Amino acid sequence: MTGTVLAAVRTAPGRTEMREFVKPRIDADSALLRVEVAGICGTDARLYFSPPDTPATRGQVIMGHENVGIIAEAGENFRARHGVEEGDRVFVEHYVACYNCEWCRIGEYRHCEATDWRTNPDARRFGYTSADHPGHLWGGFSEAMYLPWNTVLHRVPTTMSAELAGMVMPLSNGIEWALLTAGIGYDDTVLIQGPGQQGLAQLVASKQAGASMIIVSGTTRDRERLDLARELGADAVIDVLAEDAREKVMDLTNGRGLDFVLDCTSRAGTAPMLLGIDVLKRREGTMVVQGELSAFPDFPLKKITEKSITMKSARGHSYKACELAVAQLASGRFPLEKLATHRYGIDQVDHAIRVLAGQTDEDAIHISMMPSMVGERGGRTAKGDAK
Repeated sequence: MTGTVLAAVRTAPGRTEMREFVKPRIDADSALLRVEVAGICGTDARLYFSPPDTPATRGQVIMGHENVGIIAEAGENFRARHGVEEGDRVFVEHYVACYNCEWCRIGEYRHCEATDWRTNPDARRFGYTSADHPGHLWGGFSEAMYLPWNTVLHRVPTTMSAELAGMVMPLSNGIEWALLTAGIGYDDTVLIQGPGQQGLAQLVASKQAGASMIIVSGTTRDRERLDLARELGADAVIDVLAEDAREKVMDLTNGRGLDFVLDCTSRAGTAPMLLGIDVLKRREGTMVVQGELSAFPDFPLKKITEKSITMKSARGHSYKACELAVAQLASGRFPLEKLATHRYGIDQVDHAIRVLAGQTDEDAIHISMMPSMVGERGGRTAKGDAK
């Protein structure tokens, strides 16, 4: 690589500037990643427009936390610690962990205080850390990323394209939330609310786990996503704006209700949770929520108690979930490449985030930011054309 690195820097809410950084010096304990793909998720869209009131939105931030690339340069200790060589393709988790706490010792880096920006204002996390910090290249919307010794990464099979590997994080979240958190297994019945990348990932995880009935719900705008849900194995789909969702669920389950409800909706208010509580089976169903709601007036605790419902929260993923996601993508069992609907160069970050946020007429499921496309016109990909 040259002595400078081009990156898209979030400088204010809803504003990005292209800047050049001096390539950081790589010592024995660090590495430099040549970024091939950085995915965009709903968290990026929320933080991009948020005021500078959290560590993730203060200062000059190179966003991008779903990152895949080639180890361009690596120190001796870094190579030995992570089992990688220069030229290897890797997926980099966004956690920059301490590797020493009770959570890191069991591969639950998401709970490490050193990388949790919600509780630690000095936390380090790829895509959330100010470029003012040493190393500077702390996000994937850049030609390169600085990798300190405590990076968490996974090797990617040589047969897997970079763009397909860019879906490791949403798929790992789906595996974590549906399989490891909810505990979905053989012959279970499931409602997945929201057919975005996380919801479709949970569909795949539920199918792989042996669920006997999987229902996916969305809105009229989600027609293409609901069609893809069927293609990935959904037994039924529901347009909640055109159908009586409760009536259809009860009809599909012969009045029994469901074992599990997974809420993957965004900006939908309390309606999905209320529906989920209503359609769970008579006793001991489980609902997993992402916790986007900051307030819930008249929370139906009485009904939850009467039905013995277990409520679980979903946040992030474990190391195990990422390894399972890499294996799932490599297996080719599901046409997951069809989730990769759009790709752009990093000079189009602002537009790409607005597309994912629903501020344009385009409907994107998963967007791949590619430094190699700088200067090119980005947009929708051909179906199944994951590079």
